[in-house]
Amino acid sequence: MVVSKADEELTGQGLVIECGFQVEFIRSSHNKVMKMIATRSSGIVSNYSLLSGDATDYKGLLDLIGDARIVLIGESSHGTHEFYRERSRITQELIREKGFNAVAVEADWPDAYRVNRYVRGQGKDRDAEQALQDFKRFPAWMWRNTDVVAFVEWLRAHNSADSTEHFKTGFYGLDLYSLRASMEAVVAYLDTVDRRAAADARYRYSCFDTFESDGQLYGHGSTVNIAAACEDEVVEQLVDLRNRQNEILSRDGWQARDEYFFAERNAQLVVDAERYYRSMYRGHVSSWNLRDTHMVETLDALDAHLQQESENSKIVVWAHNSHIGDARATEMSRRGEVNVGQLVRELWPTKAFTIGFTTHNGRVTAASEWGGPAERKRVRPALYGSYEDAFHLQHEPLMMIPTGAPGNEGLGAYRHERAIGVIYRPESERTSHWFHADMRSQFDVVIHIDTTTALQPLERTSMWDMGEPPETYPSGL
Repeated sequence: MVVSKADEELTGQGLVIECGFQVEFIRSSHNKVMKMIATRSSGIVSNYSLLSGDATDYKGLLDLIGDARIVLIGESSHGTHEFYRERSRITQELIREKGFNAVAVEADWPDAYRVNRYVRGQGKDRDAEQALQDFKRFPAWMWRNTDVVAFVEWLRAHNSADSTEHFKTGFYGLDLYSLRASMEAVVAYLDTVDRRAAADARYRYSCFDTFESDGQLYGHGSTVNIAAACEDEVVEQLVDLRNRQNEILSRDGWQARDEYFFAERNAQLVVDAERYYRSMYRGHVSSWNLRDTHMVETLDALDAHLQQESENSKIVVWAHNSHIGDARATEMSRRGEVNVGQLVRELWPTKAFTIGFTTHNGRVTAASEWGGPAERKRVRPALYGSYEDAFHLQHEPLMMIPTGAPGNEGLGAYRHERAIGVIYRPESERTSHWFHADMRSQFDVVIHIDTTTALQPLERTSMWDMGEPPETYPSGL
Protein backbone atom coordinates (compact mmCIF):
# COMPACT_ATOMS: atom_id res chain seq x y z
CA MET A 1 0.00 0.00 0.00
CA VAL A 2 1.33 3.45 -0.94
CA VAL A 3 1.08 6.05 1.80
CA SER A 4 1.31 9.66 0.71
CA LYS A 5 3.02 12.43 2.61
CA ALA A 6 -0.41 13.93 3.23
CA ASP A 7 -1.45 10.69 4.93
CA GLU A 8 1.74 10.69 6.99
CA GLU A 9 0.76 14.15 8.20
CA LEU A 10 -2.83 13.13 8.88
CA THR A 11 -2.85 14.82 12.23
CA GLY A 12 -1.02 17.67 13.86
CA GLN A 13 -1.32 20.19 16.61
CA GLY A 14 -4.90 21.21 15.74
CA LEU A 15 -8.20 22.60 16.90
CA VAL A 16 -11.75 21.42 17.14
CA ILE A 17 -14.42 24.07 17.44
CA GLU A 18 -16.98 22.91 19.97
CA CYS A 19 -19.67 25.32 21.13
CA GLY A 20 -17.46 28.24 20.18
CA PHE A 21 -14.42 27.12 22.10
CA GLN A 22 -11.15 26.24 20.46
CA VAL A 23 -10.01 22.96 21.92
CA GLU A 24 -6.38 22.09 21.26
CA PHE A 25 -5.61 18.47 20.55
CA ILE A 26 -2.25 16.85 21.22
CA ARG A 27 -0.16 15.59 18.29
CA SER A 28 -0.53 11.83 17.86
CA SER A 29 2.55 9.70 17.46
CA HIS A 30 3.62 8.79 13.92
CA ASN A 31 3.27 5.06 14.60
CA LYS A 32 -0.36 5.35 15.74
CA VAL A 33 -1.33 7.34 12.68
CA MET A 34 0.39 4.90 10.33
CA LYS A 35 -1.27 1.93 12.01
CA MET A 36 -4.66 3.63 11.65
CA ILE A 37 -4.09 4.20 7.94
CA ALA A 38 -2.82 0.69 7.30
CA THR A 39 -5.89 -0.93 8.87
CA ARG A 40 -8.40 1.21 7.02
CA SER A 41 -9.75 -1.49 4.75
CA SER A 42 -9.62 -4.41 7.17
CA GLY A 43 -13.05 -3.64 8.69
CA ILE A 44 -13.34 -2.70 12.35
CA VAL A 45 -16.99 -3.66 12.91
CA SER A 46 -18.90 -6.80 12.03
CA ASN A 47 -21.63 -6.76 14.68
CA TYR A 48 -24.29 -4.15 13.99
CA SER A 49 -27.97 -3.80 13.14
CA LEU A 50 -29.57 -1.84 10.32
CA LEU A 51 -32.17 0.84 10.99
CA SER A 52 -34.98 1.48 8.55
CA GLY A 53 -37.34 3.90 10.28
CA ASP A 54 -39.54 1.05 11.44
CA ALA A 55 -41.25 1.23 14.82
CA THR A 56 -39.16 -1.74 16.02
CA ASP A 57 -35.80 -0.16 15.12
CA TYR A 58 -34.79 0.48 18.71
CA LYS A 59 -36.16 -2.62 20.44
CA GLY A 60 -32.64 -4.05 20.58
CA LEU A 61 -31.30 -0.76 21.94
CA LEU A 62 -33.87 -0.76 24.76
CA ASP A 63 -32.71 -4.27 25.65
CA LEU A 64 -29.10 -3.06 25.81
CA ILE A 65 -30.07 -0.09 27.96
CA GLY A 66 -31.71 -2.47 30.42
CA ASP A 67 -32.26 -0.87 33.83
CA ALA A 68 -30.00 2.13 33.23
CA ARG A 69 -31.73 5.28 34.40
CA ILE A 70 -29.34 7.94 33.05
CA VAL A 71 -29.15 7.64 29.26
CA LEU A 72 -26.84 10.08 27.47
CA ILE A 73 -27.56 10.67 23.78
CA GLY A 74 -25.01 12.64 21.80
CA GLU A 75 -24.45 14.17 18.38
CA SER A 76 -21.28 14.83 16.41
CA SER A 77 -22.64 18.19 15.27
CA HIS A 78 -25.10 20.74 16.62
CA GLY A 79 -26.79 21.12 13.25
CA THR A 80 -27.73 17.71 11.80
CA HIS A 81 -31.40 16.88 11.20
CA GLU A 82 -31.00 13.10 11.41
CA PHE A 83 -29.21 13.27 14.78
CA TYR A 84 -32.09 15.28 16.24
CA ARG A 85 -34.70 13.04 14.61
CA GLU A 86 -33.23 9.75 15.82
CA ARG A 87 -32.45 11.16 19.26
CA SER A 88 -36.11 12.16 19.55
CA ARG A 89 -37.25 8.69 18.44
CA ILE A 90 -35.06 7.00 21.05
CA THR A 91 -36.23 9.41 23.75
CA GLN A 92 -39.87 8.79 22.93
CA GLU A 93 -39.29 5.04 23.25
CA LEU A 94 -37.57 5.53 26.62
CA ILE A 95 -40.49 7.63 27.87
CA ARG A 96 -43.19 5.26 26.60
CA GLU A 97 -41.57 1.91 27.27
CA LYS A 98 -39.29 2.54 30.25
CA GLY A 99 -40.98 5.41 32.07
CA PHE A 100 -38.28 8.07 31.72
CA ASN A 101 -39.58 11.25 33.32
CA ALA A 102 -37.09 13.98 32.37
CA VAL A 103 -35.18 15.22 29.34
CA ALA A 104 -32.12 17.29 30.34
CA VAL A 105 -30.39 19.12 27.50
CA GLU A 106 -27.28 21.15 26.71
CA ALA A 107 -29.22 24.40 27.06
CA ASP A 108 -29.59 27.20 29.57
CA TRP A 109 -31.71 26.37 32.62
CA PRO A 110 -34.22 29.29 32.55
CA ASP A 111 -34.79 29.05 28.77
CA ALA A 112 -35.46 25.31 28.95
CA TYR A 113 -37.70 25.74 31.99
CA ARG A 114 -40.15 27.80 29.95
CA VAL A 115 -40.42 24.75 27.67
CA ASN A 116 -40.83 22.56 30.76
CA ARG A 117 -43.86 24.58 31.80
CA TYR A 118 -45.34 24.25 28.33
CA VAL A 119 -44.94 20.47 28.07
CA ARG A 120 -46.55 20.15 31.51
CA GLY A 121 -49.56 22.20 30.44
CA GLN A 122 -48.54 25.25 32.47
CA GLY A 123 -47.68 28.80 31.43
CA LYS A 124 -49.26 30.95 28.74
CA ASP A 125 -47.47 29.81 25.59
CA ARG A 126 -49.86 28.74 22.84
CA ASP A 127 -47.47 26.35 21.08
CA ALA A 128 -43.96 24.92 21.11
CA GLU A 129 -42.53 27.61 18.87
CA GLN A 130 -43.62 30.29 21.33
CA ALA A 131 -42.35 28.25 24.31
CA LEU A 132 -38.90 28.21 22.66
CA GLN A 133 -38.74 32.00 22.28
CA ASP A 134 -36.31 32.49 25.19
CA PHE A 135 -33.61 30.78 23.14
CA LYS A 136 -32.23 34.03 21.75
CA ARG A 137 -28.52 33.64 22.48
CA PHE A 138 -26.25 32.31 19.74
CA PRO A 139 -26.65 29.63 18.49
CA ALA A 140 -30.44 29.91 18.64
CA TRP A 141 -30.92 27.25 15.95
CA MET A 142 -29.74 24.53 18.36
CA TRP A 143 -33.17 24.67 20.00
CA ARG A 144 -35.25 26.87 17.72
CA ASN A 145 -35.56 24.38 14.88
CA THR A 146 -38.29 22.23 13.35
CA ASP A 147 -37.09 18.99 14.95
CA VAL A 148 -37.20 20.37 18.50
CA VAL A 149 -40.63 21.90 17.85
CA ALA A 150 -41.92 18.49 16.78
CA PHE A 151 -40.50 16.77 19.87
CA VAL A 152 -41.82 19.42 22.28
CA GLU A 153 -45.32 19.14 20.80
CA TRP A 154 -45.13 15.34 21.07
CA LEU A 155 -44.06 15.59 24.72
CA ARG A 156 -46.91 17.96 25.58
CA ALA A 157 -49.41 15.61 23.94
CA HIS A 158 -47.92 12.63 25.75
CA ASN A 159 -48.10 14.44 29.09
CA SER A 160 -51.68 15.57 28.52
CA ALA A 161 -52.75 11.93 28.61
CA ASP A 162 -51.63 11.73 32.27
CA SER A 163 -53.49 13.94 34.73
CA THR A 164 -51.01 13.26 37.58
CA GLU A 165 -48.62 16.22 37.69
CA HIS A 166 -45.52 14.50 39.05
CA PHE A 167 -45.74 11.69 36.49
CA LYS A 168 -45.41 14.09 33.58
CA THR A 169 -42.07 14.13 31.76
CA GLY A 170 -40.19 17.41 32.13
CA PHE A 171 -37.73 19.31 29.93
CA TYR A 172 -34.72 20.89 31.65
CA GLY A 173 -31.48 22.74 30.79
CA LEU A 174 -28.06 21.84 32.15
CA ASP A 175 -25.84 24.67 30.90
CA LEU A 176 -24.57 27.79 32.67
CA TYR A 177 -24.41 30.63 30.14
CA SER A 178 -27.57 32.37 31.40
CA LEU A 179 -25.97 34.62 34.03
CA ARG A 180 -28.31 37.58 33.50
CA ALA A 181 -31.47 35.54 32.84
CA SER A 182 -30.89 33.43 35.93
CA MET A 183 -30.43 36.48 38.16
CA GLU A 184 -33.67 37.90 36.79
CA ALA A 185 -35.43 34.58 37.39
CA VAL A 186 -34.32 34.46 41.05
CA VAL A 187 -35.60 38.00 41.65
CA ALA A 188 -38.87 37.33 39.82
CA TYR A 189 -39.49 34.21 41.91
CA LEU A 190 -38.77 35.99 45.19
CA ASP A 191 -41.12 38.80 44.16
CA THR A 192 -43.94 36.22 44.31
CA VAL A 193 -43.03 34.74 47.72
CA ASP A 194 -41.06 37.35 49.71
CA ARG A 195 -40.73 40.96 48.49
CA ARG A 196 -38.06 41.87 51.05
CA ALA A 197 -35.95 38.88 50.00
CA ALA A 198 -36.39 40.00 46.39
CA ALA A 199 -35.04 43.46 47.27
CA ASP A 200 -32.01 41.85 48.94
CA ALA A 201 -31.39 39.76 45.82
CA ARG A 202 -31.56 42.85 43.59
CA TYR A 203 -29.00 44.59 45.76
CA ARG A 204 -26.58 41.64 45.72
CA TYR A 205 -26.86 41.08 41.98
CA SER A 206 -26.35 44.82 41.31
CA CYS A 207 -22.66 43.98 41.71
CA PHE A 208 -22.77 43.01 38.02
CA ASP A 209 -24.32 46.30 36.87
CA THR A 210 -20.94 47.74 35.90
CA PHE A 211 -20.76 45.09 33.18
CA GLU A 212 -24.46 45.21 32.21
CA SER A 213 -24.67 41.62 33.46
CA ASP A 214 -22.52 40.48 30.51
CA GLY A 215 -20.63 37.40 31.66
CA GLN A 216 -17.63 37.79 29.36
CA LEU A 217 -17.19 41.49 30.17
CA TYR A 218 -17.43 40.63 33.86
CA GLY A 219 -14.88 37.84 33.55
CA HIS A 220 -12.38 40.11 31.84
CA GLY A 221 -13.01 43.08 34.12
CA SER A 222 -12.66 41.10 37.36
CA THR A 223 -9.53 39.35 36.06
CA VAL A 224 -7.72 42.60 35.23
CA ASN A 225 -9.02 44.24 38.42
CA ILE A 226 -11.25 46.81 36.72
CA ALA A 227 -13.82 45.93 39.37
CA ALA A 228 -14.09 43.63 42.35
CA ALA A 229 -15.36 40.10 41.80
CA CYS A 230 -18.96 39.36 42.79
CA GLU A 231 -18.24 35.94 44.27
CA ASP A 232 -19.27 36.82 47.83
CA GLU A 233 -22.54 38.40 46.76
CA VAL A 234 -23.75 35.48 44.62
CA VAL A 235 -22.81 32.90 47.26
CA GLU A 236 -24.59 34.94 49.93
CA GLN A 237 -27.73 35.05 47.76
CA LEU A 238 -27.69 31.27 47.24
CA VAL A 239 -27.26 30.62 50.95
CA ASP A 240 -30.05 33.07 51.81
CA LEU A 241 -32.45 31.39 49.38
CA ARG A 242 -31.64 27.96 50.78
CA ASN A 243 -32.15 29.21 54.33
CA ARG A 244 -35.66 30.30 53.37
CA GLN A 245 -36.53 26.93 51.87
CA ASN A 246 -38.61 25.55 54.75
CA GLU A 247 -40.55 28.77 55.08
CA ILE A 248 -41.25 29.00 51.37
CA LEU A 249 -42.14 25.33 51.00
CA SER A 250 -44.59 25.35 53.87
CA ARG A 251 -47.11 25.63 51.05
CA ASP A 252 -48.45 22.33 49.80
CA GLY A 253 -48.17 20.95 46.32
CA TRP A 254 -45.66 19.67 43.82
CA GLN A 255 -45.80 22.86 41.76
CA ALA A 256 -44.63 25.01 44.72
CA ARG A 257 -41.66 22.68 45.26
CA ASP A 258 -40.95 22.68 41.53
CA GLU A 259 -40.92 26.49 41.36
CA TYR A 260 -38.59 26.70 44.37
CA PHE A 261 -36.28 24.16 42.74
CA PHE A 262 -36.29 26.28 39.56
CA ALA A 263 -35.24 29.36 41.55
CA GLU A 264 -32.65 27.53 43.66
CA ARG A 265 -31.01 26.07 40.54
CA ASN A 266 -30.90 29.53 38.99
CA ALA A 267 -29.17 30.89 42.10
CA GLN A 268 -26.67 28.03 41.94
CA LEU A 269 -26.16 28.69 38.24
CA VAL A 270 -25.27 32.32 38.99
CA VAL A 271 -22.63 31.11 41.46
CA ASP A 272 -21.15 28.69 38.93
CA ALA A 273 -21.40 31.14 36.01
CA GLU A 274 -19.57 33.80 38.03
CA ARG A 275 -16.69 31.35 38.57
CA TYR A 276 -16.88 30.18 34.95
CA TYR A 277 -16.56 33.62 33.39
CA ARG A 278 -13.63 34.47 35.63
CA SER A 279 -11.95 31.18 34.67
CA MET A 280 -12.30 31.87 30.92
CA TYR A 281 -9.31 34.20 31.14
CA ARG A 282 -7.20 31.68 33.05
CA GLY A 283 -7.19 28.84 30.54
CA HIS A 284 -9.49 26.52 28.59
CA VAL A 285 -9.11 23.44 30.80
CA SER A 286 -10.36 25.23 33.89
CA SER A 287 -13.45 26.72 32.19
CA TRP A 288 -14.32 23.47 30.38
CA ASN A 289 -14.15 21.47 33.61
CA LEU A 290 -16.26 24.03 35.47
CA ARG A 291 -18.92 23.90 32.78
CA ASP A 292 -19.20 20.12 32.55
CA THR A 293 -19.03 19.73 36.33
CA HIS A 294 -21.88 22.22 36.63
CA MET A 295 -23.95 20.23 34.14
CA VAL A 296 -23.48 16.99 36.10
CA GLU A 297 -24.20 18.67 39.43
CA THR A 298 -27.40 20.06 37.92
CA LEU A 299 -28.26 16.58 36.65
CA ASP A 300 -27.65 15.11 40.10
CA ALA A 301 -29.81 17.80 41.73
CA LEU A 302 -32.58 17.18 39.18
CA ASP A 303 -32.42 13.45 39.89
CA ALA A 304 -32.76 14.06 43.63
CA HIS A 305 -35.63 16.49 43.06
CA LEU A 306 -37.55 14.06 40.88
CA GLN A 307 -37.01 11.23 43.35
CA GLN A 308 -38.88 13.20 45.99
CA GLU A 309 -42.01 12.37 44.02
CA SER A 310 -40.95 9.19 42.26
CA GLU A 311 -38.38 6.75 43.56
CA ASN A 312 -37.79 5.63 39.99
CA SER A 313 -36.39 8.85 38.49
CA LYS A 314 -35.05 8.29 34.95
CA ILE A 315 -33.40 10.99 32.85
CA VAL A 316 -32.40 11.30 29.19
CA VAL A 317 -29.53 13.71 28.51
CA TRP A 318 -29.05 15.44 25.13
CA ALA A 319 -25.62 16.95 24.48
CA HIS A 320 -22.76 16.94 21.99
CA ASN A 321 -20.57 13.83 21.71
CA SER A 322 -17.70 15.85 23.17
CA HIS A 323 -19.69 16.20 26.39
CA ILE A 324 -21.33 12.79 26.70
CA GLY A 325 -18.59 10.48 25.36
CA ASP A 326 -16.24 9.45 28.20
CA ALA A 327 -13.33 11.93 28.26
CA ARG A 328 -11.00 9.21 29.54
CA ALA A 329 -11.26 7.54 26.11
CA THR A 330 -10.16 10.68 24.22
CA GLU A 331 -7.31 13.16 24.12
CA MET A 332 -9.20 15.35 26.58
CA SER A 333 -7.90 13.33 29.53
CA ARG A 334 -4.29 14.08 28.58
CA ARG A 335 -5.00 17.75 29.17
CA GLY A 336 -6.65 17.13 32.52
CA GLU A 337 -10.16 17.66 31.17
CA VAL A 338 -13.25 15.84 32.37
CA ASN A 339 -16.70 15.80 30.82
CA VAL A 340 -20.31 14.86 31.47
CA GLY A 341 -19.86 11.31 30.20
CA GLN A 342 -16.95 10.56 32.50
CA LEU A 343 -18.54 12.17 35.55
CA VAL A 344 -21.89 10.44 34.99
CA ARG A 345 -20.20 7.04 34.74
CA GLU A 346 -18.37 7.78 37.97
CA LEU A 347 -21.54 8.96 39.73
CA TRP A 348 -23.85 6.23 38.39
CA PRO A 349 -21.38 3.44 37.48
CA THR A 350 -24.01 0.74 36.87
CA LYS A 351 -26.95 2.91 35.81
CA ALA A 352 -25.57 5.00 32.96
CA PHE A 353 -25.69 4.30 29.22
CA THR A 354 -24.11 6.39 26.45
CA ILE A 355 -25.07 6.69 22.78
CA GLY A 356 -22.99 8.58 20.21
CA PHE A 357 -23.80 9.65 16.65
CA THR A 358 -21.50 9.90 13.62
CA THR A 359 -21.79 10.71 9.90
CA HIS A 360 -19.57 10.40 6.84
CA ASN A 361 -20.83 13.31 4.69
CA GLY A 362 -23.82 15.52 3.96
CA ARG A 363 -24.97 18.95 5.07
CA VAL A 364 -24.94 20.72 8.42
CA THR A 365 -26.30 23.93 9.92
CA ALA A 366 -23.40 25.84 11.44
CA ALA A 367 -21.76 29.25 11.55
CA SER A 368 -18.37 30.27 10.18
CA GLU A 369 -17.50 32.24 13.31
CA TRP A 370 -18.82 32.75 16.81
CA GLY A 371 -22.00 34.83 16.69
CA GLY A 372 -22.27 34.47 12.92
CA PRO A 373 -25.45 33.63 10.98
CA ALA A 374 -26.62 30.05 10.50
CA GLU A 375 -25.37 28.62 7.21
CA ARG A 376 -26.17 25.36 5.43
CA LYS A 377 -22.72 23.90 4.83
CA ARG A 378 -21.52 20.79 3.08
CA VAL A 379 -19.91 18.22 5.39
CA ARG A 380 -16.73 16.95 3.78
CA PRO A 381 -16.25 13.17 3.44
CA ALA A 382 -14.63 11.64 6.51
CA LEU A 383 -10.86 11.41 6.84
CA TYR A 384 -9.20 8.32 5.44
CA GLY A 385 -8.72 5.79 8.24
CA SER A 386 -11.16 7.46 10.66
CA TYR A 387 -14.03 5.73 12.45
CA GLU A 388 -16.49 7.44 10.14
CA ASP A 389 -14.53 6.27 7.10
CA ALA A 390 -14.55 2.69 8.40
CA PHE A 391 -18.31 2.83 8.94
CA HIS A 392 -18.74 4.23 5.44
CA LEU A 393 -17.01 1.14 4.08
CA GLN A 394 -19.90 -0.97 5.37
CA HIS A 395 -22.05 0.64 2.62
CA GLU A 396 -25.07 0.94 4.91
CA PRO A 397 -27.10 4.17 5.21
CA LEU A 398 -28.09 3.83 8.87
CA MET A 399 -26.70 1.37 11.39
CA MET A 400 -26.52 0.86 15.15
CA ILE A 401 -23.22 -0.45 16.51
CA PRO A 402 -22.91 -1.84 20.06
CA THR A 403 -19.28 -0.97 20.75
CA GLY A 404 -18.66 -3.76 23.25
CA ALA A 405 -20.12 -6.56 21.12
CA PRO A 406 -17.96 -9.44 19.83
CA GLY A 407 -16.64 -8.61 16.38
CA ASN A 408 -16.30 -4.90 17.18
CA GLU A 409 -12.96 -5.06 18.97
CA GLY A 410 -11.48 -2.80 16.30
CA LEU A 411 -13.37 0.11 17.85
CA GLY A 412 -10.85 -0.02 20.69
CA ALA A 413 -8.07 1.29 18.41
CA TYR A 414 -7.07 4.91 18.67
CA ARG A 415 -8.55 6.52 15.55
CA HIS A 416 -9.73 9.86 14.27
CA GLU A 417 -13.27 10.96 15.12
CA ARG A 418 -15.03 14.12 13.92
CA ALA A 419 -16.56 16.85 16.07
CA ILE A 420 -18.52 19.75 14.58
CA GLY A 421 -19.92 22.16 17.13
CA VAL A 422 -21.80 25.34 16.23
CA ILE A 423 -18.90 26.45 14.03
CA TYR A 424 -17.76 24.48 11.00
CA ARG A 425 -14.67 25.42 9.01
CA PRO A 426 -14.39 22.94 6.15
CA GLU A 427 -11.44 24.83 4.69
CA SER A 428 -9.42 23.63 7.69
CA GLU A 429 -11.31 20.35 8.13
CA ARG A 430 -8.33 18.21 9.12
CA THR A 431 -6.92 20.49 11.79
CA SER A 432 -10.17 22.04 13.02
CA HIS A 433 -12.57 19.17 13.59
CA TRP A 434 -10.76 15.88 14.19
CA PHE A 435 -9.43 14.29 17.36
CA HIS A 436 -8.39 10.81 18.48
CA ALA A 437 -10.49 8.46 20.59
CA ASP A 438 -11.01 4.87 21.66
CA MET A 439 -14.66 4.62 20.61
CA ARG A 440 -15.18 1.26 22.34
CA SER A 441 -14.53 2.95 25.70
CA GLN A 442 -16.10 6.26 24.75
CA PHE A 443 -19.67 5.06 24.01
CA ASP A 444 -21.86 2.03 24.70
CA VAL A 445 -23.55 2.31 21.31
CA VAL A 446 -22.78 4.36 18.20
CA ILE A 447 -25.41 5.16 15.57
CA HIS A 448 -23.85 5.93 12.20
CA ILE A 449 -25.87 7.78 9.55
CA ASP A 450 -23.75 7.79 6.43
CA THR A 451 -25.21 10.83 4.65
CA THR A 452 -27.02 13.50 6.65
CA THR A 453 -28.92 16.73 6.04
CA ALA A 454 -28.94 20.12 7.74
CA LEU A 455 -31.13 21.00 10.70
CA GLN A 456 -33.78 23.54 9.67
CA PRO A 457 -33.81 26.68 11.85
CA LEU A 458 -37.11 28.39 12.60
CA GLU A 459 -35.48 31.68 11.58
CA ARG A 460 -33.90 30.78 8.24
CA THR A 461 -31.39 33.20 6.76
CA SER A 462 -30.67 33.86 3.10
CA MET A 463 -27.27 32.24 3.62
CA TRP A 464 -28.96 29.09 4.95
CA ASP A 465 -31.48 29.01 2.09
CA MET A 466 -28.75 29.47 -0.50
CA GLY A 467 -26.55 26.77 0.97
CA GLU A 468 -22.90 26.15 0.13
CA PRO A 469 -22.11 25.88 -3.60
CA PRO A 470 -20.72 22.56 -4.81
CA GLU A 471 -16.96 22.13 -5.14
CA THR A 472 -17.30 22.29 -8.94
CA TYR A 473 -18.99 25.73 -8.90
CA PRO A 474 -19.02 27.72 -11.17
CA SER A 475 -17.74 25.42 -13.94
CA GLY A 476 -19.98 22.48 -13.04
CA LEU A 477 -17.14 20.05 -13.79
